[in-house]
Amino acid sequence: MNIIKSEKKLCLLCMEEHEVDTVKLLDEEIFKGEELSFEATYEYCANSDEYLETEEMIKANSLAMKDAYRTKVGLLTSEEIIRVRQKYKVSQKDFSEILDWGKATITRYENHQVQDRAHDEVLRKIDNDPKWFLSMLLKARKLLSDQAFQKYLKVARDQYENNQNQYLKDTILAVYSKYEDDNCTGGVNLNLDKVVEMINYLAKYVKNLHLVKLLKMLWYADSLHFKRTGKAISGMVYSSLPMGAVPEGYELIIRLSNVSFEQVTYGEKVAYKFHQTQGFEYSELCKTEQEALNDVITSFGRLNADQIVQKMHDEVAYKVAEDFSIISYAYADKLSID
Repeated sequence: MNIIKSEKKLCLLCMEEHEVDTVKLLDEEIFKGEELSFEATYEYCANSDEYLETEEMIKANSLAMKDAYRTKVGLLTSEEIIRVRQKYKVSQKDFSEILDWGKATITRYENHQVQDRAHDEVLRKIDNDPKWFLSMLLKARKLLSDQAFQKYLKVARDQYENNQNQYLKDTILAVYSKYEDDNCTGGVNLNLDKVVEMINYLAKYVKNLHLVKLLKMLWYADSLHFKRTGKAISGMVYSSLPMGAVPEGYELIIRLSNVSFEQVTYGEKVAYKFHQTQGFEYSELCKTEQEALNDVITSFGRLNADQIVQKMHDEVAYKVAEDFSIISYAYADKLSID
């Protein structure tokens, strides 16, 4: 028995005024054929050595018992259902409307009723797939006030974007899982948050930062920092392509959240032009990493893509690497800038 609090009041068990303890203890019950153990709350009278459930405690203990059942048979608990709903900032009534379950269904699930397996799977799907919730929200638009709909729509879109970003991160990390050699990684694990900061930092101070130039400047910054400290900045692995160093998975990296670019047309060519994301805040880059980026900006920031590619072709690390092979950090000490 664990005493939560003690309060002097009229005890409804012995009908005397004294310190009444509110306690938690382990209860056992059978529900839907399952033997359950769960933590229940009672008032305890030391005079009579008896326990009392208030009306509020009866409801809470019943829910605790049903949550124990849910956990045992693999259903979402009441708190987990609440978390799914609050993830989208939706009211109980509106959540039921969006799911087409009847106005009070979610309220019952959160307070006393155990959901069936089919509804549980829907809730799990919504939790894991914001796009699916977004589609259901759009179908239920006429059932909601315009103010509520717009609020839920914004949250759902934000969740969808976050979900996409995590998928991208997971995919990129999977690509990098095979690289462990320090000569490939620069002695650090891939840090995608730092990669995003590097891109924004370069975009902030370099005019007309297009994709080819960006990729070369990232390599130079990583290599320069490795030359100075024995560690790269990002943990990105670079391959030797005809146009110079290119990070593995760059096609996915440039689509991460907070990487901003526009497509621009030059004659018949379409290019990516990068710019700093509005309101972007820096927290990952340390002083030595910023210094390396600043020196790369000073050395190469005014060059066009063809010029920086030519510089790249003159680097020892690039020259010794076979075509389409990984560029080793072992030659960073021979980098053309200090």
